[in-house]
Amino acid sequence: MKFLVDAQLPKSLSLLLINKGFDAIHTLDLPDKNASTDDFIISISVAEKRIVISKDSDFLESFMIKSLPEKLIVIKTGNIPNPLLLKIFEDNLQLIIEMLTRSNLVEISKTDIAEHG
Repeated sequence: MKFLVDAQLPKSLSLLLINKGFDAIHTLDLPDKNASTDDFIISISVAEKRIVISKDSDFLESFMIKSLPEKLIVIKTGNIPNPLLLKIFEDNLQLIIEMLTRSNLVEISKTDIAEHG
């Protein structure tokens, strides 16, 4: 699986995914870095078959209306320390991957992980 981590999330999330054997990039790795537009991020995700990981509700809206990006992980934890976010991912990575094989949308909160569609 390939991932694209959006600007409001830490670069360390993409590094965690890389360390777990996945192909992951952060918006900081893109030409316009964290100033990359949502449309550009979506175009990269479609062209490279990357799953977007974002807190940005615009991606959820685009997913619901246009089915773009094709796969999305929405982070709904609110503002939490980066180490706690990374722990949520590390502790639940296998479950998240399993959900992504069945579904196109995964939602992560502080206490729950849910898959949709």
